[in-house]
Amino acid sequence: MADSATPAVPLAFRHQPVLAEAVLEALAELGSAGAAPCLLDCTLGGGGHSGLLLEAHPRLRVIGLDQDPTARAAAAERLAAYGERVAIVAANFGTHAPTEPLQAVLADLGVSSPQLDRAERGFSFRDDGPLDMRMNPEAGETAAALLDRLGEAELADLIYANGEERLSRRIARRLVAERPWSGQGTAALAYAVAGCYPPAARRGRIHPATRTFQALRIAVNDELGALDRLLQHAPDWLAPGGLLAIISFHSLEDRRVKTAFLADPRLERITRRPLVASEQEEAANPRSRSAKLRVARRLP
Repeated sequence: MADSATPAVPLAFRHQPVLAEAVLEALAELGSAGAAPCLLDCTLGGGGHSGLLLEAHPRLRVIGLDQDPTARAAAAERLAAYGERVAIVAANFGTHAPTEPLQAVLADLGVSSPQLDRAERGFSFRDDGPLDMRMNPEAGETAAALLDRLGEAELADLIYANGEERLSRRIARRLVAERPWSGQGTAALAYAVAGCYPPAARRGRIHPATRTFQALRIAVNDELGALDRLLQHAPDWLAPGGLLAIISFHSLEDRRVKTAFLADPRLERITRRPLVASEQEEAANPRSRSAKLRVARRLP
């Protein structure tokens, strides 16, 4: 079931899938979709959503994609009981193309809780760690290398475009002045960004570095580019009547999904408004507060 690149012994990867009930309800008709319906889980993670769907639909097959070897190892362990009904592939959904018609495509965008919670991955400033931020820690440019490479204007544009950060130019000027970032960590970056804010603004509910960290993570992993490619190609992967379900976590993603579902002549929008977490789910899993699920159907 597991791909050859998956480590034999999975590291800790505990992930509570967001909008679990909404996903099950949105994809409920998979139970009547042919002899062996196939779902492409574009962001397998620890296998949370796929496990729930496999349990709910005994005939369902899942192809799970993830570029993070730790996630693939955890998913392989969690989904082992489903045997040949699961295939795990080491791939980014922005570059993968399935070889068979699908009855559903599911994507849970952004960074997962286990990635955020491990300081050595460099996604969060809660605990100091290296400025990495790669979802695939074995390939690509780190956040530190990106910060050291970009010119001030280009860095400011990136922070504004990917983080919607109004102080992007001031922050870029500060980050360029404090080079090199190779060898520095997430705490130093968060401190430098916070220093660009007036003292009163540093005491708000949201840390001043949040938007800059988001912007760098999106750039390091080409997240918006991958999403654009998914929205372009996924409708062609679906059999007629197949479902495309996407969970987004910030406005940059959600606007793209909403626009594509409205404008793409191959798709019929199912959710006129995005499905969001209940009060109970938000209380149990605070990271679900910003999650939005939109679903569309492939037209004949």
